Amino acid sequence: MNEYELTLVLDGKAGAAKKKKVTETLEKVLGIFKGVIKESKDWGVKELAYKIDKSETGLFLFFELELDPKGVKALNDKLRTDPDLIRFLLINKNK
Repeated sequence: MNEYELTLVLDGKAGAAKKKKVTETLEKVLGIFKGVIKESKDWGVKELAYKIDKSETGLFLFFELELDPKGVKALNDKLRTDPDLIRFLLINKNK
């Protein structure tokens, strides 16, 4: 298992329901590949440096994960196609 840091950015106007939906999707993908969320933080709504999809603010969520390298591609694919996310960044802490 490798350790990863994942930062998700949702539209700043996203409510608790969208935040919960994105978190549940993440947990579902991690469950398939026996990954775990070690820590999660809600960084709150912050102003973006530039507009993304007409959004001027973003809701930032941060996760520390443990995941098998085989599950990273599936996680990337799922996050890339999620319509609720405007950006995400997945970093391998082991490198």
